[in-house]
Amino acid sequence: MTERKRYTDEELQEFKELITQKLAKAKKDYETLKAVISNSSGNDTEDTSPTFKVLEEGASVLSKEEAGRLAQRQAKFITHLEAALIRIENKNYGVCRETGNLISKERLRAVPHATLSIDAKNKQIQ
Repeated sequence: MTERKRYTDEELQEFKELITQKLAKAKKDYETLKAVISNSSGNDTEDTSPTFKVLEEGASVLSKEEAGRLAQRQAKFITHLEAALIRIENKNYGVCRETGNLISKERLRAVPHATLSIDAKNKQIQ
């Protein structure tokens, strides 16, 4: 039996739907993080008594820094998902970039933007 070189159009459509759903959620989360960073919700320390103002400003700076890091990671995740959609359109989605074999469906469902099989990933780590 010869090894398959790519997923079928039906399988690719299934992955496309999964990625589209994850992409929509990722973009929504990214917008939420941007709102936290820009403080567009209007929750600031202006209405806080001076005693707690210093504590709240310190916590606010930390949460904005954390939100900034999370937003960067989220933007990268969105980019990876969009690249996965392009691979689906090119019909080479799910092919390990190192071995040329198909990445397992289970891995792709868990990490839809994966470009390495678990075996190839483990070899890179070692």
